[in-house]
Parts: sequence; structure tokens; C-alpha cells
Amino acid sequence: MTHEPPGGQHAAPIPAEYEAWFDGGIEAPMDGHDWDRVNRAQDTIEAGHYEEAIEQLQPLMEMGFPPAYYEMGKLYERGLGVEADRVEAARLYGKAIERPSPIHGHASLNLGRLYLEGRGVERNDLLAYYLLWQAKDADLERNADALLARLLAEGGEGVEADPELAQRLYEQAAARGEAQAIEALAKAYAPGGWLEEDPAQSMDYAQRYADVLESEAAAGEVNAMLQLASLYTTDGLLGDQPDQRVHWLQQAAEAGDLDALARAGRDMTRAGEQQQGVALLEDAARQGHVDAMAFLGQTLLEPEVGSPEPVRAERWLREAIEHGSVDAHVILGRALVEGQAGLNDLPRGMGLLEQAAERHDPLALAQLGSLYLNDERVAGQPYIALDYLERGHELGHPWATEQLGDALLEGRGSPPDPSRAEELLENAADQGQTGAMRILGAAYLSGDVLPYHPTRGQDLLERAAQAGDTTAMTQLGEAYLDGSLEDVPSEGIRLVRQAAQQGDAYAMVVLGRAYRHGDGVERDLAEANRWLTQAQQEGHDSADDALTYVQRDLGAQGDIEALVAAAEDGHPGAMADLGRAFLNGEGVERDQGRAEYWLGQAHQAGHAGAAASLGRMYMDRGDSATAVDYLEAAVARGHAGARANLGEAYLTGDHVDQDVERGLELLHAAADAGMPHAAFLLGEAHQHGDGVEQNAEEAERWYQQAIDAGADYANAALGLALMRGDGAIEQDVERGYELLHQAAEQGHPGAQASLGREYLRGGNIETDPERGANYLYEAASQGHRSARLALAEAYLASRGLQANQEQALLWLDDVFESEGQMAVETLRQLLSDEEALAAAGDVEVETEE
Repeated sequence: MTHEPPGGQHAAPIPAEYEAWFDGGIEAPMDGHDWDRVNRAQDTIEAGHYEEAIEQLQPLMEMGFPPAYYEMGKLYERGLGVEADRVEAARLYGKAIERPSPIHGHASLNLGRLYLEGRGVERNDLLAYYLLWQAKDADLERNADALLARLLAEGGEGVEADPELAQRLYEQAAARGEAQAIEALAKAYAPGGWLEEDPAQSMDYAQRYADVLESEAAAGEVNAMLQLASLYTTDGLLGDQPDQRVHWLQQAAEAGDLDALARAGRDMTRAGEQQQGVALLEDAARQGHVDAMAFLGQTLLEPEVGSPEPVRAERWLREAIEHGSVDAHVILGRALVEGQAGLNDLPRGMGLLEQAAERHDPLALAQLGSLYLNDERVAGQPYIALDYLERGHELGHPWATEQLGDALLEGRGSPPDPSRAEELLENAADQGQTGAMRILGAAYLSGDVLPYHPTRGQDLLERAAQAGDTTAMTQLGEAYLDGSLEDVPSEGIRLVRQAAQQGDAYAMVVLGRAYRHGDGVERDLAEANRWLTQAQQEGHDSADDALTYVQRDLGAQGDIEALVAAAEDGHPGAMADLGRAFLNGEGVERDQGRAEYWLGQAHQAGHAGAAASLGRMYMDRGDSATAVDYLEAAVARGHAGARANLGEAYLTGDHVDQDVERGLELLHAAADAGMPHAAFLLGEAHQHGDGVEQNAEEAERWYQQAIDAGADYANAALGLALMRGDGAIEQDVERGYELLHQAAEQGHPGAQASLGREYLRGGNIETDPERGANYLYEAASQGHRSARLALAEAYLASRGLQANQEQALLWLDDVFESEGQMAVETLRQLLSDEEALAAAGDVEVETEE
């Protein structure tokens, strides 16, 4: 027989093996006497004499009477007179509906509910659907409409959803005052419900539901009181109303039900009513409620408000343990292992967790797995850890599943198993484990173990971040900042700052680095210093080094105190910078001793630049042996500048025994490493034949390499070489003038001095004393030594003097302190003297300055 329910076809046909429940066969042959016997059994049940009632029902079942099966099924479902057995209850309900009878609809309803909820039988939405329709057709005025509506609201396996029909069924049940239907409609119209959102409708149904519950509560129904309290929570249908919530929790407690008293205490502590909640829990605990003892102990260890009370907490937890509470074993065990609230006894804590694990507590298994896998206080035993985690996972604990997946991903305790690790982490993530979302998301982003899947990785990290996982916020923020994900630096900064503000120490480090480098924010060393200092105070390992770099940067900006702090923290670069500051008097008074001390500290720490600075310092002192030792150390550490310095010294024999071959070797190495001064020196060597044969092509090649690397003095040198043609490079006045003019206009004092002298001397270009004076003045005003000397010689010559250069240079200082144009006019007048003009033109200029 096919069954066409009202409202259209929503389900597949009834399986053939169950058709007897729905075929409307021959009614059971019961006469008045038989019904009297059934009625007597029902009266006996109502009187609470269950064993007697069972004796009365047994012969009636043997005669195949459906009402007897039905009544016996209820006894097994509720555990009245027999041990509760929903499997047997479902079998008896099935027997009760094999033949039509007046209880057919009631038995169908009870059996349909069991199939819908999967209690005593494997869940079967299809059978539940047909059984509930059958019960509805019987017009029982029970909750068949509401149960059927629940199934149709979202559909099920073999059953299509029909929200409109579900709504009508709920409304019919609500019109009869069925609390279940009224509550369901309130939720359906609320945000996220399966009906179109309608806050007014939702609130109306919620209030109606509260009215029904209040009627039940007035009749002493403790569960109704507790349900009323839940309506007034933050997530409740009537919103967060603490006074109402506390009122109904207190009503439930005063009703005298011990379970209710414990629940009320627990809910009140969770709602922030610490003092009242603890009092109720303690009352229930004193009356022997074991769960109240355990929860009271946990509450006293982790109070919502106030300070922990470890002694009192341990007393109640030990009491609960003595009464067999596995939860208390785990709560106290974890507290002792983790040093919670001052409790600290690792061996005893481990023992309690082991006892709970022997009783198959999944949280204890997960905790032990964590301890043996990666806790520094316990010797790592990854194989044992994996066993605990496997057992915890099999018992359905998501934290155990997460840890097991992470271990298999990294290959801890067993060879890596990426496929199973991915499956486990997905499982844990689906159960809301933010750590699993984070681990899996990071793995997809890196692509090292699992396939590279940035979109999936981003989605998982976003879910974890939205759930409040600060590590996920930081990882996602870093991915936005470093370009692993689409370059959205502002979003990266937002996430990292959010994590840092919530106390994540590594996020503080990342944010500090971002401010140091200007990644996603304007560079701000003060902000970088603030966040890294906070990370250092939080104890993050990488904060010290990062902070030292920032202090060094602050030192480079003139904050000598920050530079000193970085140097004292042992940063080699900061020590070298501080040594140079004392050497050159930059931000501090010159102090040769302190300069040498800090450069020496940096050199001992392996800093190549410090060794090079010490080498130059000793070279200037005339201690060539020590200088060479330091420069050789710098060269060995790859310092290109030291190669150039040492190469120049060996090439020219300045301060050291000349070694042309070694000098050229060092200069070539430095030039190949990109050192422009080394290239310039090689250009000079090939131009003038210093240690090598003159070679115009090589000279110009090396000059050009130095120019390309930014050495403007090489531009001036090549220009002068072309202008004069007195070395390997043939004269090309036009090209030489172009290069010199270009460098001079860009402010290079050597080029200005050379061009000034050419204008004064004439020969290569037309004499122009005015322009010559201008260029010499510009070079001399920048401190160019040769230009200053040329002007001083001109001064002496104009007065018929041959000495007293010091007085001449003092005169120049007076000129430069006057107005610029006046200085130029004075110099122009001075250079009108032929002897002065010749003297100024004869002074050899240095283009490198």
C-alpha cells in the first residue's frame, strides 16, 4: 500500500518490510472483558505498582492485544518497573501498530519520535515521517504536528523539506497551546532561523512560550523554571535580563529538587552571579550531589569574579573523587599539572589524569596526550602520546582529534601521514576547534606538507580569527603583510593589532617589526619600540633581537640613548655604530678610547664593518701592522670596503709593504662585489699605470662601473682625464667638458674645482675668470681642500707672498662667512691679478673629494 500524506509527496515509498505498520489490516479481536483487563493494568500503572502491572500485561501481550504492547512499551521507555530499554520499547511499539486499534495513533507517535531522535533505534527520517503522519491522522491532540513540522522544516534523509507546510503544522500546534511549537516558531522567526526574519513575530511567540512555561512553573514544574531562566540569557529568546534569569533560577532551587539546585547554582555562576551560585552549589554538594561538588571545585579554581580559593576547591574536588566523579579527577588533575590557582603537584596530577583515562574519559586522554607530546615538564614520549590521542579521538573529543592531526602532519610519534592528518584536522575544525582551523589553514598556505591551497587556508584562518584565536589573527595578518595572500597590508595590520591588543606577544613582535619597516603603516620607530618593549615584557623570545634593531635605528636617527641601549644589549651593528659615533663625534663628544672599545666589542662579535673601521683607524695612526690585521679580518668576513682599502694600500705601498698583485686581487674582488670605490681605484690604476700597464679601455670600463654604482667622483675623474688626455685615455675635450659640467652642476666639489681651474687656466677651454671664480668658490664653500688651497694661493700671489698659507685660509673663512655674492665679487677682483690667476690655476685639484 502506498501512503499519500496531505500536502503532497515529500518522501520515498515505505520500505516493504514495514508496510504492516501502515496497511490498516484486521483489527485485533478484543471484547469488553479484554478492555477491562487493559484498563485495570493502566490503573495499576497510575498507582505506581509497576511490577504488578507487568504481570497483568504479560498474558494480554501473549494474546496479541495492541494496547498491552503499547503500555509495556511505555514502561520500558521510561524505565518503570524494569530497566530502561528503548530498544525493547521500540520493538513493543512496533508490535502495537501491526494491527489497528484505538491506541494505533499513540503508538505510532511514540515510535515515530524514537526514529526521529535515533533513540533505541537507528535514526530513520523516512519511517519517522510516515509514523508521525499516521499519528497526526489520528487527531490525538498530542505533539505529532510539532514533531512532523520539525522534520519538514529542514528535511531529512529520504524526506524533502517543505518550510511552508512545516510553518502551517507548527501554527496549528501553537494554536492548541503546545509549548514545543510556540518555541520553535519563536526561533524560526529570529535571526538565523529558517523562516524569513521577523523580530516582532519572534518576540510575540517567545512571550507566549514564556506564558506557557510560567503556568507550568506555577504548578511546581522545576524544568519549566529552568527553561524560563534560559529565555533571559544573552542568547535567549527574550534577551539578557539578569533579574528575571536569577529569579527563575532561585525558584528552581527553592523547589527542592537536588538536580535543579545544582543546575541553578551552575547557571548562576556562569551568569556572573558568583556568590549566589556558589552558595547554591555548596548547598547541593552538602546534600551529596556529586556533580555539584565537581562544578563547585572548578568554579572556586576559576571564579568569574574575585580570587581563586584553591584550598576550598581541592576539598570539594577530593570529596567528589571519593564519590566516584571522573570529572573531578580531570579538573583537579589538570589544575595540579598546570599549576592552576597555586596548586602544583605534577606527579599527583598525572596520577589523577591516568585514573580518569583508565575510565575512558576523553578529556583526560586528550590532556595526557598533550603532556606527553609537547610539554616541557614531562619527558616527551610521542608514541604514548599518540595512543592517548587515538583513544580520545575515538571517544569523540575534538581537542584529541586536533592534536592527533597536528602530530601526524608533523610526523611526531609516527611517520608523517598528511592524508589522515588533513582528515582529522577537518573533523576537529568542523567541531569548532579553532586550533585545528589554524593548523590546517597554515598548512594550506605554506604548501609544504599539504597541497598549496591559499583560498582554503585563508578561509580557515579567518574562521579561527573570527572565533577569537589570536594566533590565527597574527598568522593571517602576516600573510596579508608578506604577500602570501592578496596584498592587503591594511587588513594585515588590523588583524595583528587586534591580536596584540588582546595580549598576543608574537603579534606585538610582528606589529613592532611592521612599524620599524613601514609595512602596511607609516614607519614609526617610536611605535615599533613601544610594541616590542611590551612583547619583551611578555617574555617573547624574539622580542629582544627585534627591539635591539629598532634601538639601533633610533640611534641612527640621533637617539644616542637608544643606540647605547642596543649596543649594551649586545647588538654587533649597534656596537659598531656607537664606536663610529664616538670616533666621529656624531651625537656624542669625540672619544677615541670609547670608540676603540665599542668597535672592538663589535669586532669580537664578528662584525666586519667594525674590523674595517678599526683597520682604517690604525692605518691613520701609522700602526700599519695592526691596521692590516683588522683589515684582513674584515676582508675574511666579506667586507667589500675593507677589500678596497687594503687593496689600495697594497697597490700604492701606503703604510704597508707594496704588493701590487695582492692589491689588484683585493680591488677586483671588491669591485666585483659592487664596491664603487674599488672600481674607481682600478680605473685610476689603468689610467695612470699604477701597478699595471696603462690601458685606456680598462680604465674607462672601471671608471664607468664606478659611475654606474653612484660614485659621482668617478664621473669627475673620467671627465678630467678626457679633458686633459694626460694618461692612458686619449684627449676628448668636448666629452670631458660634458662630464665635468654635468658633475659640477650636480654639486660635486671635485668637478667644480677641476672645472674652475680649467676656466682660469684656459688652453683646453676658453679662459673665463668669472666662471672659474664661481666654480672654485662653490667647491671651496663645500670644504674642498684643493679649491680652498687654490684660492689661498691666489690670495698670497696677489700680495707678492710665498708663504703663510694658514693666514690665507683664515682669510678665506672670513670671506665665506660674508654674503655669497660679495664673496664671489671679492674673488673675481682677486683673480683679475695675473699672478693670482696663474697661482690659482697651477694648484692641482683632487676630483675624489
